[in-house]
Amino acid sequence: MSHTTTDEPVRRASGATVPVLAFAGIVVAVMQTLLVPVIKDLPRLLDTSPSNATWVLTSTLLSGAVATPIMGRLGDLFGKRRMLIASLSVMVVGALLSALTDALVPMIVGRTLQGVAMGAIPLGIGLMRDMLPRERLGSAMALMSSSIGVGGGLALPAAALVAQNTDWHALYFGAAGLGVLSIALTLLIVPESPLRAKGSFDLPGALGLSAGLILFLLPVSKGSDWGWSSPTTLGLFAAAVVVLLLWGLMELRVAAPLVDLRTTARREVLLTNLASIMVGVSFFVISLVLPQLLQLPAETGYGLGQSMVVAGLCVAPLGLTMMFTAPVYARLSARYGPRTTLIIGLLIIGVGYAGGLGLMNAAWQTVVTSVLIGAGIGLAYSSLPALIIGAVPASETGAANGLNTLMRSIGTSVSSAVIGMVLANTSNVVGGVAVPTMHGFRVSFLIAAGAVAVGLVLAFFLPRRSPAGVSQLRASSEEDANLARAERALAGAGQPPHGFRGRVLAADGAPVARAKVTLIDRHGRQAGATLSAGDGSYALAVPAQGPYVLAARAAGHPPLAHAATHGGDRPVDLDLSLPGETVPA
Repeated sequence: MSHTTTDEPVRRASGATVPVLAFAGIVVAVMQTLLVPVIKDLPRLLDTSPSNATWVLTSTLLSGAVATPIMGRLGDLFGKRRMLIASLSVMVVGALLSALTDALVPMIVGRTLQGVAMGAIPLGIGLMRDMLPRERLGSAMALMSSSIGVGGGLALPAAALVAQNTDWHALYFGAAGLGVLSIALTLLIVPESPLRAKGSFDLPGALGLSAGLILFLLPVSKGSDWGWSSPTTLGLFAAAVVVLLLWGLMELRVAAPLVDLRTTARREVLLTNLASIMVGVSFFVISLVLPQLLQLPAETGYGLGQSMVVAGLCVAPLGLTMMFTAPVYARLSARYGPRTTLIIGLLIIGVGYAGGLGLMNAAWQTVVTSVLIGAGIGLAYSSLPALIIGAVPASETGAANGLNTLMRSIGTSVSSAVIGMVLANTSNVVGGVAVPTMHGFRVSFLIAAGAVAVGLVLAFFLPRRSPAGVSQLRASSEEDANLARAERALAGAGQPPHGFRGRVLAADGAPVARAKVTLIDRHGRQAGATLSAGDGSYALAVPAQGPYVLAARAAGHPPLAHAATHGGDRPVDLDLSLPGETVPA
């Protein structure tokens, strides 16, 4: 089996668990946009050159990209709540270090530590899967997944207000305070999951992935300064390709890899991750364009002449709408499935950017654009963890969602580099200062629309599932724990055990992994549930002897129900090619 569990039963989450985890995600996301209001002033504030000042932002990006998949895997191995608290603690230390310095190097070190907290998003999603019943899981994951956008959107006006009225170091003191509050709430309210993955931590894999990501993201972030055709930029891109290829070959030979590339190569996981990059690109474009448009002087003929705070307030609905779409996503996904919800979200984003091309003449028009695009991104972001969780074993939830979060970060990084280059190349120089043009803003929106179009193509190629199948396959890890307990009970000696074991088979006789097997009693109630293992095997204990129905469902196969009367530990193979056949137990 690909999962293990402790003897401790899975503790149910309280009603406050989801808000606390979502708050942790929002706190982490705040770090990504905290410095946006003072970006232009960083060279003066840190007494350094503009090219050196960009390292304050680049360092957070690099450490976040490296930490996200690593913290996800550590959470699978040693406890997701434990790693969540560790991530937030490192962030608090980094925020305090940045708050107490005006020097470049300590500031970069502090910002690097703050980026480690990006692992909180996949860790929170993993905790939700481990503790929540299926009926609450959809909306909870949607809120957690959207928290990265919610925090980024809400941080803009708050950070602008602080930076405009107080010393800019107060931004970091405030971030540290939020981190401490999040740690305290997590300790008090969020239970630890007893579920653990097998194996040990893949340190060589972590080092290889870290090196590859840094070699790739560094030229993406600094290409504008170094020149996209410079030997340094091209050399780093080439080195990234070599290192990541070698890392992939090494991971395929490791028994317990940091990232299971075989799982990642499954169509649903691969296409979802690629679509995540496109969503990340589209999300960051509006965050880069609208604040500049709003703050440009009206004398330019197209600038809206708003203050830093007003500009932040106009963009804030982007994050608020993402937060409020979580319950909407839950209803849509329950009825149509996360694939359809992702497609709907991408279509709304596309409409938002297409309409936004003509809605740049007043502040209220930017609010309309923010609301529309925020709704689409909220639906799209909410769909991604459900698609990933439905395709990977429970023991890989943290690592798989960590990789998916990394894909979104890569999307925002690429978006930042491309849009920055577009705005720079289309700007006008006025009084020695480069001023972005309306043409550059519109080209940026067209690039976002193009990314959405690519995302739509990828989403349409995702496997189709019936809504019921999605609901069942998105089982909580409590059911995976039930599987492990049933296996121990059925393997015991002494009196004959009570339960069923067997395999789930496809039409060609091949075993079907991660098929949902449900035990239904004579009253039509669920008496147990589990997911089949990699070899198609399943095991279910029963509360009492009597007639039961074993039902199995898997993506790409028709549902079936086999009647079975319990009579001890009897093998029952569920053949998906023979729906409705009665099998004696």
